[in-house]
Amino acid sequence: MSPEEFRRLGHELIDRIADYRAGVAARPVMSQVVPGSIRAALPKSAPAAPEPFAAIFADLDALILPGLSHFNHPGFFGYFPANSELSSVLGDYLSTGLGALGLTWQSAPALTELEEVVTDWMRQLVGLSDSFSGVIQDTASTATLVAMICARERASDFSLSRGGLAGLDAPLIVYGSAHAHSSVDKAALLAGFGRDNLRHVATDADYAMRPEALEAAIRADIAAGRKPAAIVASVGTTGVTAVDPVAGIAQIARTHGLWLHVDAAMAGSAMILPECRGLWAGIEGADSLVFNPHKWLGAAFDCSLYYVRDPQHLVRVMGTNPSFLRTAVDGEVTTYRDWGIPLGRRFRALKLWCLLRAEGVEGLQARLRRDLENAAWLAGEVSRAAHWRVAAPVRLQTVCIRHEPPGLTGEALDAHTLAWVEAVNRSGRAYVTPAILDGRWMVRVSIGALPTERADVEAFWALAQATVASLNRT
Repeated sequence: MSPEEFRRLGHELIDRIADYRAGVAARPVMSQVVPGSIRAALPKSAPAAPEPFAAIFADLDALILPGLSHFNHPGFFGYFPANSELSSVLGDYLSTGLGALGLTWQSAPALTELEEVVTDWMRQLVGLSDSFSGVIQDTASTATLVAMICARERASDFSLSRGGLAGLDAPLIVYGSAHAHSSVDKAALLAGFGRDNLRHVATDADYAMRPEALEAAIRADIAAGRKPAAIVASVGTTGVTAVDPVAGIAQIARTHGLWLHVDAAMAGSAMILPECRGLWAGIEGADSLVFNPHKWLGAAFDCSLYYVRDPQHLVRVMGTNPSFLRTAVDGEVTTYRDWGIPLGRRFRALKLWCLLRAEGVEGLQARLRRDLENAAWLAGEVSRAAHWRVAAPVRLQTVCIRHEPPGLTGEALDAHTLAWVEAVNRSGRAYVTPAILDGRWMVRVSIGALPTERADVEAFWALAQATVASLNRT
């Protein structure tokens, strides 16, 4: 493809994306396709001869767009906000178009130094002290895996340089909330701790980890000859946005010499609001933490910020130094390939840089406050409605709700919940995701898509009530 052809098609592509965003509200929020239909409509092998982009755009319209559920739809209340603010999309487009590859500082000096700048901007914006140093990872799952590997090596006095975990006299133990994200368990397993050495600590009535239960679990493992190694505290759990008491957990970590990693994947973005920082009081006691600007803040996926108190330890654990990557300035610069798993790195800092500059901190804060206000409004409406219940404390922008008709309990109540969720989602007007809480299904209403305003939340609430009323009539 020539630069001139690229220029012409690029203009058309930008127009298509702009038209898609402008008209997304007219599409059904959840994809209406059936399993296998898209695959069946595509050729079984790649084309031998070049095809015009007009044909590709035609298939985009006919096959790809109908096969998407639209995270940037005003009626999207599923999972978590996964916003791609268009200013950040342009930054991501720049990253791809420039094709910079961060193997070393020398291979792309701007890639490294802009990442240093934007991670420090974000450190300041969320109220972290300068004792933390940041790096951009792809997702919180990867960042948590890196944290668990670092915790393993500190607890084992760098067993990777000897016989690994197989050479240890006692198994290493990891502790996390019973409501922690599944990636915490996955990271601990991939880091080699083993399922038998994972402890799911009991939670309180607000679904937050109980420090006294954590302390008891640690003491029991020590008494049994095992070696506690790491704690993962959650600030904003996936299911109900529960908040573990970081300050109390940090004190326990200090007492026993354990690594403390804080998973604030979605909720961390809220810390750009000074009034929300009390949710992670005690964060300065963490060894590492992660949050995802590609969620609520609005950066295009993927863009996850991982902060550590001891970057030298991180580099010692993750560092590699092949001869073909050595340069004369290595001792003077940050080498980000030694701060994570991949050797090569994308220029992810561009999309965060563009977002922060084009939207401004005040603009981002206003949008997050809008979402918090809308969540509070919905929680109030649900709590006042007959037979509806707010199932968990509303910490941020997620409202967990359940409709409980008189006399309906147990599996019958579960069936009712799943039925009205399915009906809402199939309507195409809104999209929500169910989850199990206290052994029963409830519905998570996660507010925060870019275009979602109070009227859209009101429309969802009216739809939910009308849907259960319709089901009751049948």
